[in-house]
Amino acid sequence: MNWTKRDISSIHTRDIIKGLLLDIVALVVVYFTPIIGQLVHFPFYMVEPMRLMVVLSIAHSSRANSYLLALSLPLFSWAVSGHPEFYKMLVMTGEITINVFLFYYLIRKSDSVFLSIIISIVVSKVLCYIFYLAFFSMMFIREEAEPSFLIAQVISTLVFSFYIFFVLGKKSQTEQT
Repeated sequence: MNWTKRDISSIHTRDIIKGLLLDIVALVVVYFTPIIGQLVHFPFYMVEPMRLMVVLSIAHSSRANSYLLALSLPLFSWAVSGHPEFYKMLVMTGEITINVFLFYYLIRKSDSVFLSIIISIVVSKVLCYIFYLAFFSMMFIREEAEPSFLIAQVISTLVFSFYIFFVLGKKSQTEQT
């Protein structure tokens, strides 16, 4: 698929502006996550706003920008709010970066957008919980894996996967014609 193979010569001013706007929105969303949760009376963090922004980057920006967001959003959140805690921030950074890597790896191997994104999210999430177990404790995992949070993660994963499927599937069909 051509949309996964971008080189420097194919980057246009419009793509740079779109990437910068997405990055600014990502930083604002992460910064205001607690306030958004209070305004809508829903724990917005359950929607995984960092992963949401990275998924939007995968759909509408470049691979490099997706990696940039995966590596910087947890650090930014930690730097401006102290949340997540430092070690959890490192695990989250690894999780989201693995998500991006696996997506681009799988899409090259399978050419199935939906399977690539859903597998990359699920595998990165499983690895995250393994890291939590290794670095923290079973009690921490129980806290992180409460039923309402797991249900929200399943719903988010499906919504993100269908979004990527529809957006990138459409791009793929457009490039083939």
